[in-house]
Amino acid sequence: MRDSAGSSQSAADATRHKELRRVLLSSFIGSAIEYYDFLLYVAAASLIFGRLFFGNLTPVMATIASLGTLAVGYLSRPLGAAFFGHFGDRYGRKSVLVATLITMGISTTLIGVLPTSAQAGAWSPAALVFLRMLQGLSVGGEWGGGALMAFEHAPAHRRGFASSCSVAGGPAGTMLAAAVLGLFALLPESQFLAWGWRIPFLLSSVLVAIGFWMRIRVAESPLFIEAQRKRQVTGTMHKPPLLDVLRAPKALLAGFISMLGPFTLYSLVASFGLTYARKHGLPISSVLAIQATGAIFCAFSEVVCGYLSDRFSRHFVLLFGLASGALLAYPFLLLLASGDVLKTTVGFLLMNVFVIGPVLGPSAAYLAEQFDTHSRYTGASLGLQTASTVGAGFAPITLTSLLALNGGGYQLILAFIVIICAMSGAVIVIRANARRQRQGYTVGAVIGAPANGDHRN
Repeated sequence: MRDSAGSSQSAADATRHKELRRVLLSSFIGSAIEYYDFLLYVAAASLIFGRLFFGNLTPVMATIASLGTLAVGYLSRPLGAAFFGHFGDRYGRKSVLVATLITMGISTTLIGVLPTSAQAGAWSPAALVFLRMLQGLSVGGEWGGGALMAFEHAPAHRRGFASSCSVAGGPAGTMLAAAVLGLFALLPESQFLAWGWRIPFLLSSVLVAIGFWMRIRVAESPLFIEAQRKRQVTGTMHKPPLLDVLRAPKALLAGFISMLGPFTLYSLVASFGLTYARKHGLPISSVLAIQATGAIFCAFSEVVCGYLSDRFSRHFVLLFGLASGALLAYPFLLLLASGDVLKTTVGFLLMNVFVIGPVLGPSAAYLAEQFDTHSRYTGASLGLQTASTVGAGFAPITLTSLLALNGGGYQLILAFIVIICAMSGAVIVIRANARRQRQGYTVGAVIGAPANGDHRN
């Protein structure tokens, strides 16, 4: 009997581990595909869309207008978080993830066949903005589902690592987008602008088919299934998830401010940094190759930092990343301004490894732990996506404007970065103190203690 029971337990453990591995791989690849599509647009808007879709403007205004379309995608992300979050909390994570993937694939593929402003006039940028909005809606729902599937399948002591695998799909998608776009950028400029830039967008249809096949094979979140079972047994009817989140908005507000710094730093590297490096003489292919290299290191750093957040605390890792961002912003800009490939590469590597990895690696677990299962998809997604809208959506325009306002000097940009990072860091510390006091820790134990929230189910 004992051997039989032991064998049954071992078989059950093996099944759970196999399913967890499948979920982590699916979350990583699905997220990579979504962010390939979303960040392919970021790279293209930062480097070439100004000339293609806003050619009737001056070069500076065309760049600002092109970067402004990025904000449209970020503005629609909170709407996607609320919309897809509602269905994810009510009907399950899995089906929503399939829907977001398909929406993203269709919108990205259509961008690849969109006529330029020289071919279609004002209709062209209008259609571009509409498709970018669909991309934003999709990403707004994708992050919550992908990260939460990994988070909710993992045991409590591994949730930081598990959810970071989904987060790491972001830089993996960035790497793929930059590599593919950079490959076609090696074409003669006239051919690249005529048709070469379209191919990376059209490839989205192939990637989405792969992601769809993987996502339909994973099991639904066990925590969601358990919450649904309890609801049926007790006959409890929860209010719409959005109302639950808004009735107690402290967690949502804290998540929003906590993530402002991380997303501002991310935008400094992923969007503004590309434009700035290009401005100082690097060719498009070199800029994209550098971004792809940095993304490889970023993905690795995010997973390592997710693991470290399980061993120490989410707060410690996040605060380390914010402090590093405030300190490294100035050297980063100096290295980019050199116009040298090697120095620019070093700048991107420093920021990706010591800043972006620490601030984004633990972010999914940090936000997920602020909410209960029945409203987690909505609450965590809204917290992150509202921060991404403000911190990443408008930061490229803000940073570009501050640079112009200061006559090309860095002072205003650096002051802006430091203020935003300090705001986020202060909220993280306040939130950590309050949580640890509820759990019996002293205020001084915030940073070093290995507790990571209340591990809500």
